[in-house]
Amino acid sequence: MTASTDIPVLPPTRAERRAARKAAKQALKPDQPKSQITAKGVIKLVLAVQLGIALFLMGRDLFAAIPHIAWPSSQPRFDTPIIPGDQTRRYNPGDTPLRPADEGNPARPYRSTGDMPSRISFEIKGETLTLTGQIAEGDADRFAEYLNANPQSITHIRLNSPGGSVRDALTIGRQLREKDYNTLLGAGDICLSACPYILASGAERTIHDDAQVGVHQHYFGTNSALPAFLAVEDIQRGQGQVMAYLDDMGVDPLIMRHALVTPPDEIYVLLPEQLTDYNMATDPSE
Repeated sequence: MTASTDIPVLPPTRAERRAARKAAKQALKPDQPKSQITAKGVIKLVLAVQLGIALFLMGRDLFAAIPHIAWPSSQPRFDTPIIPGDQTRRYNPGDTPLRPADEGNPARPYRSTGDMPSRISFEIKGETLTLTGQIAEGDADRFAEYLNANPQSITHIRLNSPGGSVRDALTIGRQLREKDYNTLLGAGDICLSACPYILASGAERTIHDDAQVGVHQHYFGTNSALPAFLAVEDIQRGQGQVMAYLDDMGVDPLIMRHALVTPPDEIYVLLPEQLTDYNMATDPSE
């Protein structure tokens, strides 16, 4: 008679227990498709698309800006004499050399725009208030405060400025027109970029033949971080406001055709006869 031997049953291993628990959980879940779109996945996809668009727009704007950074304007320096058909010059509001005064006229008070105040300075002599220097943001408020604090009898506003903030220039211009002041440029004075909008506000506008008036494209304070289509919209809106302003002041808005084709690092200097044709000069002076 053969004796039977019991075979001991070994306990399950750790791996077997994990597999059993996983199988039990799967058995409790309803059948689901292998591919499932979740709200979290959709959000991630949208963010990825937006990031891609932003990178594309930034790259395109950077690519467009490279030529201006690597190859600055090849136009002559600003102090090179202007002749008909050759009126575009390099321009930097903080460092533009000024040409000597014409023979028989007084010397220019500044050799470069870099010598001028970094924001408008005010000086009253007789009935003339002279505004000198760059037009900084906030200068329109400073100008209004200055007028209120100096109630002297003023009839003329003389300008000598390389330009600056367009919005401040337009606001200052509105203030001058309300008071019916006249504007003028004397021999050797410059009025560039945003400055001509203040010049345009004069009830009468006198421009000496040895003065220089120049126009170009403006930024209008555009935020470079904006998507391209919003930046363009902001620029177009600003151009529309400027053209309406010039029309209100009695200046032919066609003067803007020279500005629109002249990049910000260049300036188009208007000839005396052009200033008269566009009615920027109502009383040209020699």
